[in-house]
Amino acid sequence: MSSPISVSDDPISGDPLGRERSHLSASRAALRAMREDAESLDITDVTANWVNAAVLSRQIEERIKALADLSHTPLFFGRLDYLHAPGAEQAEGAEGEQFYIGRRHVHDADGDPMVIDWRAPVSQPFYRASKTDPLDIALRRRFGYTGGDLTAYEDEHLSDPTESAATSKLLQQEIERPRVGPMRDIVATIQPEQDEIVRSGLGGSVCVQGGPGTGKTAVGLHRVAYLLYAHRERLARTGTLVIGPNSSFLQYIEQVLPALGELEVKQATVDDLVAHVEVLGTDDAAAAVVKGDARMADVLRNAVYSHVTLPTEPVMVVRGSRRWRVPAYELEQIVRELLDRGIRYGAAREALPQRIAHMVLVQMERSGEAPDDRVQDAVARNTAVKAAVKAVWPPVDPAKLVLRLLTDADFLAVHAAGILDEDEQKEILRTKPVRSVKAAKWSAADAVLIDETIDLVQRTHSLGHVVLDEAQDLSPMQYRAVGRRCTTGSATVLGDLAQGTTPWATRSWEEALAHLGKSDAVIEELTAGFRVPTDVITYASRLLPYIAPGLTPVASVRENPGFFDVRPIGGTAEVVEACEELLRNEGSTGLIAADARIPALAEALGEAGIGFLSPGEETTQETRLTLVPASLAKGLEYDYVVLDEPRAVVDAEPDERTGLRRLYVALTRAVSGLIVTHAAPLPAELA
Repeated sequence: MSSPISVSDDPISGDPLGRERSHLSASRAALRAMREDAESLDITDVTANWVNAAVLSRQIEERIKALADLSHTPLFFGRLDYLHAPGAEQAEGAEGEQFYIGRRHVHDADGDPMVIDWRAPVSQPFYRASKTDPLDIALRRRFGYTGGDLTAYEDEHLSDPTESAATSKLLQQEIERPRVGPMRDIVATIQPEQDEIVRSGLGGSVCVQGGPGTGKTAVGLHRVAYLLYAHRERLARTGTLVIGPNSSFLQYIEQVLPALGELEVKQATVDDLVAHVEVLGTDDAAAAVVKGDARMADVLRNAVYSHVTLPTEPVMVVRGSRRWRVPAYELEQIVRELLDRGIRYGAAREALPQRIAHMVLVQMERSGEAPDDRVQDAVARNTAVKAAVKAVWPPVDPAKLVLRLLTDADFLAVHAAGILDEDEQKEILRTKPVRSVKAAKWSAADAVLIDETIDLVQRTHSLGHVVLDEAQDLSPMQYRAVGRRCTTGSATVLGDLAQGTTPWATRSWEEALAHLGKSDAVIEELTAGFRVPTDVITYASRLLPYIAPGLTPVASVRENPGFFDVRPIGGTAEVVEACEELLRNEGSTGLIAADARIPALAEALGEAGIGFLSPGEETTQETRLTLVPASLAKGLEYDYVVLDEPRAVVDAEPDERTGLRRLYVALTRAVSGLIVTHAAPLPAELA
């Protein structure tokens, strides 16, 4: 592999770097022309009505947005020179083709491609080809950029046996490049093992276990982009969703998909999905664990279907001068059949009057009448039938039912018998009476119970694909809530068992996938650390034997070991000094601390005149420091990190293991350098 060649290394402006820059300029011009063509479309004579016009106008607006040329985002980042034309017979003397690989497709006025979308099959060798398996590639060229300007290139002659394999310098520079602002895509640096996950099919679900810096979040987002490319029409109908742990995390990742030209993917937290009631209360850990247990689904099912009572009286339907009687035993048979079918409570309730009406129509036909569907519908709406249905299969209000379970000890005892023991029932019972659903102070776990109950009554709409990030922190009931959103679709589950920081944290991915309803998902493990420096991940991995004994430690593959220091201090002034030191470097800095210490650190930064942001707020060149409570650090990355008082981070959690896991998360947020400051002794596990 050749060393990167920069602008100053190129003695002739047009050969070869000048030609590449000319191609970039021409590609940008072609993209502008594509956008102008979209903007100039006149739909006046092609739409039959205002509805079609509105739909088409929206589609054109989305197309125009997708064709935006982001000045600081390279239009292409690589080039492939094929030995032979892709798909053609590899006959001797066959001429190969040259393709520029970028974030989106760009063509010229004649329709000939100038940039190939990274998701296209012809682009795949850019990520997969190697010296041992060149995939018919003669040359792979990577480009280096400063801002939006092409400033360097680097060549790999994959079919040349005399050229030895070597680590790409430009690839390393791109991975380690300082960042300001939200998370960016990794489309130029996707590794072969990541690409296999990204391009896996829509039909199957995938679970990715990945330690810090392995790129699992980026892999999940790029998988969505790939699936939208490969199955756009299907996913346009069924929808896609990215689920993150909190709003700060979603703000951090929200620009990745738009940068890849995908604007329609929705984002949400699990709390957003189940927001049927306003959450104003909190549970203690013991109550939350019970409410989040998958056994609660059985308790709720028992409670819902307890409203069904077998009929003991016949139904008398009067139509004109005739009376039609459906005996109680026939009604009981209908009810038992509906119960045995296991369909949703609400769907069965809607079917019941039609079943009763059908029994009446059978009698009418036996008597010589010829009733049609309109007669059956009329009988189903008959007052006597409606009264019977209300008595036998009454409507259920999910929130009221959950509130009754949590406030009525006898009602809970009946439906939790053999499922929850007495102590568990006491944990979730409210000690004070609640007047109404609106007056109740619902917790996040309560909202999940209501969502489960709603699904028992009426089926939840399923999406085509769901990405679930930081999944290790979900309870079994939360997994079920997510699983309901992709019963007929697939899922990409992303997480790290070592970073589970809830009392109900996932113990194994097999168990989690069973709760999600995706037991057949393929479990992949990413262990190569591209983002975390060697010294930092080695230090943090000292905690693994205590927090996740069976997990493979992340192995940093970066040549740059990064900056790492552990400093005993006397007070917050020295924490501020550490921040000032790191801010002299290019890129972003995060100050991570136990939540209780945030106010004091905020005051110290203010007194020092250092501006700072909250997690999720976009950093700028003027304000590059983010003050991060340890509880919100998961999933975020900064070029440099100051971690304040590890002992306080551990002690803030309800138990030692959860505290050490929280510390592991905090220790692994740095991309280029980490300073650990402490006045109290460090946890013994770090010794």
